[in-house]
Amino acid sequence: MRHVLSDILALRLHMRHIIAPPDFNRWRVPPASIAIHLCIGSVYAWSLFNPPLSRALGVVAPAADDWPLAHVVWIFSVAIVSFGLAAAFAGKWLEDVGPRMVGVVAACLWGGGFIIGGFGILYHQLWLIYLGYGVCGGCGLGLGYVSPVSTLLRWFPDRRGMATGMAIMGFGGGAIIGAPAIEALLAFYQHMPTYLGTADTLTLSTIEGIRYAQTSNGTLTEVVLIGAKEAAHLSTAVAPVAPGAYVVGTGSTGAAATFFTLGVVYFFVMVIAAFSYRVPAQGWQPKNWQPPDESHAKKRMITSEHVHIDQALKTPQFYLLWVLLCFNVSAGIGVIGVAKTMMSEIFGTTLPHIVDAAFTAQYVLMISVFNMLGRFFWASASDYIGRKVTYMIFLTLGIILYLSIPYTAEQVSVSPHIQWLMMFYAATMIIFTMYGGGFATIPAYLADIFGTRYVGGIHGRILTALSVASVLGPVAITQLREHSRIQAIESLATHIDPRLFLQTFGQSIDHLGILIEAKTVTIASLMDIAPIGTIDPSPTLYNTTMYVMACLLALAWLANMLVRPVHAKHHM
Repeated sequence: MRHVLSDILALRLHMRHIIAPPDFNRWRVPPASIAIHLCIGSVYAWSLFNPPLSRALGVVAPAADDWPLAHVVWIFSVAIVSFGLAAAFAGKWLEDVGPRMVGVVAACLWGGGFIIGGFGILYHQLWLIYLGYGVCGGCGLGLGYVSPVSTLLRWFPDRRGMATGMAIMGFGGGAIIGAPAIEALLAFYQHMPTYLGTADTLTLSTIEGIRYAQTSNGTLTEVVLIGAKEAAHLSTAVAPVAPGAYVVGTGSTGAAATFFTLGVVYFFVMVIAAFSYRVPAQGWQPKNWQPPDESHAKKRMITSEHVHIDQALKTPQFYLLWVLLCFNVSAGIGVIGVAKTMMSEIFGTTLPHIVDAAFTAQYVLMISVFNMLGRFFWASASDYIGRKVTYMIFLTLGIILYLSIPYTAEQVSVSPHIQWLMMFYAATMIIFTMYGGGFATIPAYLADIFGTRYVGGIHGRILTALSVASVLGPVAITQLREHSRIQAIESLATHIDPRLFLQTFGQSIDHLGILIEAKTVTIASLMDIAPIGTIDPSPTLYNTTMYVMACLLALAWLANMLVRPVHAKHHM
């Protein structure tokens, strides 16, 4: 720690200052890599911010001027796009300046992105959250992600898969620390809006789809109304929530203060970790280690040659691996972005006594656990069975599991038993191990195919696949879900007595489109007045999406099958 502090004070950032002495213990490098990846890996807990951001004004329910979920989800997408682009441009820079300088810049961008995003929430300016968390934070993600990978590949030529698995394991496990911290901070900073009373004790009116309540002095105040089920879902042992009307703009979800706190903490942790980086001297190799013999290397497609970073772009292998990573990530990243929402919509209404706020928070945490374990397990396994075989296994298994989710959702909507929840839980956890495994195995796959000399830069450029995936996955899942949601509401509305509809929402069913847009009519509010025996359509909102995700994995499977060794004309 003394050396780290002295380096910080001296601002020794360039690679020439961090070449390790001959007696340096290479196992001192992984903790620094894991620390940075744990910080930036909290991006996988983004779905915890979806509910508080989509009801920033209403707090207990979305108000008319609150940001819709589809707009909030795109912040995560912008962050991942920026992640991929920054990694692509930083890869070559990393080879010149070294991991320490890149790590410090990553700390400034990631921590600063949270601060800027916090002001966006505070002043209800969505573009500031996009700029802060999405663009600045996303660039910090990309720089922080690539900085340790090539370093560890050089320190561990004997265990490439394990080395990248260790580094990227932290990224997948970031939400293990981030999710509980975010939940605790949101709860600590949250305060409830002003409660006016139950709907039957107030004079309510609906103007252009927005609900208003008349106060004691005769003025109209915008309110949000929640029913008994929604109140029970929001309630905790410490802070029970009553059904009724709440004044819009009088409370806080705690999201802004949470952003500020996380930004400061992540900055300091990442700077300290970055100053712990060291790189091996030229020609260094582990004691008593011999490179694999030619026959073994050929069987596993492990080359002893090197391909220049620019020459790699001229090979078909680069683009096949790009497609492989893109479609594998697309299938997982869309689900991760709405994981908490998906769990609540599929099982929150059918098994409300089990799937409450605490359960969904734990679900997000377990996503991070299995994502992290998958990164280490699959990457380490690839050292023994080969990279290509590893991808074939989890892509095949992934297709089967994605196709099982619609079946599970349909069954639980008809027969709400815990066995369907257990099947869904198990299927998604295995999916997330393979999603993480795809990330962790790709650097070792690249090192095998293109050599280790420029693997950091090549890895950065192939991460542009992540930028495309971050758009493709969330667009598919949000657009298809939104289409299914509107169809479900329109179908439900046909089963409601028109007089009861008018009495409940203040406008006739002819104004359904306006009421949907104002968020006054939802699936939950219609189910409260639906005839007994009406099946809640919420669990089936994601069925079409899962079929599309399975098709993407099938295309990734085909790309992996076509990968062959790089032709000798591309070698340096």
